[in-house]
Amino acid sequence: MLRGDKAVLKNCKIYQMLSSHAKGKHVSFHTPGHKVGKWDITELFYSDNLSSPQGCIAEAEKDVAKILGAYKSFLLTDGSTAGVLSILYAAKSLGVKRVAVFEKSHKSVFNGCQLLGITPLIYTEQESGEIPSLPTMYALKKDFSELLEKADALFVTSPDYYGNVAELSALHSYCKETGKLLLVDGAHGGHLHFDKTLHAGAYADMWVDGVHKSLPAFTQGAVVSAANETYAEALREGVNLFRTTSPSYPIMASVEYAVKYPQNTCLEEEVKGFISSCARIYKAKDWTKLCALFGENAYAAEKELQEKGIYPEFCDGNVVMFYLSPATKKGEWKRLKKELEKLFIKYPYQPVENVKSVHTPLISTENKQTEWVETDHAEGKICACDCGLFPPCTPLIRKGERIDKERLSLLKNAANVYGLVDKKILVVKEEE
Repeated sequence: MLRGDKAVLKNCKIYQMLSSHAKGKHVSFHTPGHKVGKWDITELFYSDNLSSPQGCIAEAEKDVAKILGAYKSFLLTDGSTAGVLSILYAAKSLGVKRVAVFEKSHKSVFNGCQLLGITPLIYTEQESGEIPSLPTMYALKKDFSELLEKADALFVTSPDYYGNVAELSALHSYCKETGKLLLVDGAHGGHLHFDKTLHAGAYADMWVDGVHKSLPAFTQGAVVSAANETYAEALREGVNLFRTTSPSYPIMASVEYAVKYPQNTCLEEEVKGFISSCARIYKAKDWTKLCALFGENAYAAEKELQEKGIYPEFCDGNVVMFYLSPATKKGEWKRLKKELEKLFIKYPYQPVENVKSVHTPLISTENKQTEWVETDHAEGKICACDCGLFPPCTPLIRKGERIDKERLSLLKNAANVYGLVDKKILVVKEEE
């Protein structure tokens, strides 16, 4: 189970329940089928019920909400995706029909809009730097004013996979002035509650904290929260629709533990110092996303690190990104820093050229015949489904876009992608 900070575990309601009953005899005639019992259990008389919590889970959710600055928080064992879908459902029940979203939003935002019949109003911004950035409030009002006026809500990503943090204070003020909901996908920001100026909980009406990504929780552990009673009741309906009825108790326990995990100030300051002093590291506000610039040598650098047993989060063909957390060991951080310094000498930065960062106008694929083609033969064709690198799971080529050579090359070279099947891509069938 969890072998972490004993002081934290002592204050974790779900863990203490599991630990207490694991010491006694347990003959399992209940699910799950492995029949081990004790830690990985189902809803029993003593274990509470996530669908209608009244005991240790209710106490844990109350504690988590207080830490995250929420009126009500719901534990998730289905990842941040379940939280995003629940938020969109809640927003629709509150009258939202059109949502302004960043172009580089996670695929779950677009999938949720499609599933629920919400119209996504997508903001596309011309990128000028080495790494994609989040649009500023100034840019939104200047270039996106018409779409903002049409939108009933804003759904923003903060932080993103590169450590960029949205201007949440300005977005909050704008939404309050215009009567719009502010929704935040904070799948990568569970740790930001240590700094309320950066955390979604200080500004959003509803938001997701993806705890497992940046805090010591098991994979798929997350929290979705609401700022007041009205939003909480709408969100409860969404959670009941999209959350599993067979939640993992170990994951639940780890979520509570992770949210209560202490800030690692020493490591945080060391990493921030390295970010500010190294020219080859992207200057992000979020210290847990360490983005090393390698340009044309990105895949080569990633491969060398993997051969030494050091595994980055992802490589986008330009940046090799490393995910840290308050639970990262000091020795591991020092080893990574040492290896990066050697690689920076071996691989001088060579900018990647001709990679388009802005999507082209969409072409309708409705009622069009489609076919799967080899990626080697896909250039110039119209894509019939969203495709991208996995992670960051933001559309690289969107459904209805004409496939260009540069982004197709990224898909072919990446270790993990989504949207492709057996190295084939779905395209609109050309008329003979």
